[in-house]
Amino acid sequence: MTITPLAANEGERSIRPRERDAVIQALSSGVVPRVGQQHIQVGRVEEVKALITDIDRIADGGSSFRLTVGEYGSGKTFFLLLVRSIAMERKLVTVHADLSPDRRLHATGGQARSLYAELMRNMSTRSNPDGGAMGSVVERFVTAALTEARETGASPDQVIREKLAELSEMTGGYDFAEVIAAYWRGHDTGNEQLKSDAVRWLRGEFSTRTDARGALGVRTIVDDSTFYDQLKLMARFVTMAGFAGLLVCLDEMVNLYKLSNTQARTSNYEQILRILNDSLQGSAAHLGFVLGGTPDFLLDTRRGLYSYAALQSRLAENRFATGGLVDYSGPVLNLASLSAEDLFLLLTRLRHVYAYGDTSAYLVPDDALTAFMSHCASKVGDSYFRTPRTTIKEFLNLLAVLEQNPGTTWAGLVGGVEFEPESNPDLAPIADEEDEAGTFGGVPTPPNAADGDEDLATFRL
Repeated sequence: MTITPLAANEGERSIRPRERDAVIQALSSGVVPRVGQQHIQVGRVEEVKALITDIDRIADGGSSFRLTVGEYGSGKTFFLLLVRSIAMERKLVTVHADLSPDRRLHATGGQARSLYAELMRNMSTRSNPDGGAMGSVVERFVTAALTEARETGASPDQVIREKLAELSEMTGGYDFAEVIAAYWRGHDTGNEQLKSDAVRWLRGEFSTRTDARGALGVRTIVDDSTFYDQLKLMARFVTMAGFAGLLVCLDEMVNLYKLSNTQARTSNYEQILRILNDSLQGSAAHLGFVLGGTPDFLLDTRRGLYSYAALQSRLAENRFATGGLVDYSGPVLNLASLSAEDLFLLLTRLRHVYAYGDTSAYLVPDDALTAFMSHCASKVGDSYFRTPRTTIKEFLNLLAVLEQNPGTTWAGLVGGVEFEPESNPDLAPIADEEDEAGTFGGVPTPPNAADGDEDLATFRL
């Protein structure tokens, strides 16, 4: 295996302790670091190029939809975080959230509103990359309107009303515009409470219409039924504030696959279909979606997206992309597995980050990396680089022991590292509705139906 060594300037560049600790601590725990991704990114060049094309389309007034598919532990979350970073550098606003039993795309018990609120809390821009950017986005809109008012000689209120007139024509846009106008009144009069209430409404934090009407004079709130319409409104609004568009990143889509109720799953899949249709037809301006899910979530014809015929036809793979041929233009983006060479490069970068960028402080030589990889391959086969989460954790554990026990040799430790193939602990076997204890298709079964007693004990009409 031939690997190009780190460039001289990379080997000499120091890494800030804050970034180094964030990367090492996160990866050691099996989670994705929020900062310092550029120090460890390897491979998947074509996939990144495809998403950059989508980002450029969003900035140009278009829309996009991507379902990023990869095995558990293959790096989906890291890839989504990398895409978000690129989007922010290109002046997009990003929102992100993980789906869970309490956060869904469609619901009737507040779960969709909960997902919307989580997205808005995590709103990020280039100047606010860690979330909480809603207030600054609205403030930027007001500031831009004031600047335009000074240049044209018009009143700020008139300029803001003219800008918001475009929103009023969209579904739910009238009250959205009224909330922005309320923020301006609070800004103009120094009423901080009014500004705070406006931001709360935009974040979806009002739970009753009565509270919203008392605070802002509007009759509606963000609820389960308006989840997607609010995202379209927000995408249009952030462009008015001077940004290029809105990118929505949703991870852990497998939680929809895990829903035990067929109707709940179908309703969520219908919402995905609506988003996909709007994106493919260009109905949503300056709005993009990147969803992360496992192959089961997509391909399972009983519970996955393929169980919904309309989605299966739209998400089907290109039949000509076989025999090593690829197509990155479709809505489904299958994350290519890291190669052994990619993993070797990743380990060299982890070693570099662990040493704060000081090549003279490396704890192990290149020979240790190849020996470590060979040991991994002998334990779990090719999965050690196809789903590298466990491999990375164990490598960092090895470096931690070497750092804290001077005089210990790496050769004596590598052989003692134990591995198990990566598996998804969240994806336990799911019983069909018909198989659930005591029911068949939602109808209670007779008491003796599960006993294995085939004799007819009772019979009633």
